[in-house]
Amino acid sequence: MVRLSQGGRLAEKTKDTFKNGLVFSSRTVKTQERIRLRVERDSFIWNGALRVGFTNVSPLSRSLPLPPMAIPDLTSRPGHWAVPIPESLCQAGSELEFWVSSGGSIYVSNNSSQWKLLTGVDLSQPLWAMIDIYGQTCSILLLGSKIRGFCTRRSCPAPEPITSPDVSSLSGSTDDCISCLDMEISADKGCVVCMVREASVLLPCGHQCLCHHCSSKVSQQFGTCPLCRHKISSTGSVEV
Repeated sequence: MVRLSQGGRLAEKTKDTFKNGLVFSSRTVKTQERIRLRVERDSFIWNGALRVGFTNVSPLSRSLPLPPMAIPDLTSRPGHWAVPIPESLCQAGSELEFWVSSGGSIYVSNNSSQWKLLTGVDLSQPLWAMIDIYGQTCSILLLGSKIRGFCTRRSCPAPEPITSPDVSSLSGSTDDCISCLDMEISADKGCVVCMVREASVLLPCGHQCLCHHCSSKVSQQFGTCPLCRHKISSTGSVEV
């Protein structure tokens, strides 16, 4: 069982076990979006440590009970990709980032190095981050995410809190809810690119997240909404 607190950013196992630690992001993530976390607590009575990855399966569409482990219970099913992190990188206080590249590869990095650990992630459908608080890892704190200078905000629509906004739980066996880590960084109405001007442009997907100045640059350079990756065109946005 996993308990979420601190606004849905701290996830910790509530039982002395190496498994039953699956959590998912509260929103979809983008390619190249680096998800940052810190290991808060560990225990050396188990072998193995944190596993991270991505899934095409929405947390809200999952059936219960959840399996006890990401590897191999979920990775043996379509739409799931996860990698084990070496124990040496998962000691209490360690900070890590993981992301999926535009080529569908999973990367992990710490302050000094990065590793390409898996290829073949399907990018044709939305992706949610998947974290397995496994083995020696007892709790993790989500530190937010970043993507090429973009300051990310919650994608729409976001899953509604299942219990309270501060504490919810997930179980691999008996509980009747799935908890999602809150990856929101900013809730203001500023442009997610420059973070200075007001977000005044409404994109075809419904997100109002860019100022007029940045919308033309994003449209030309990326061609997709910075929040949900929906395709945008030069005539598909409206200034409000």
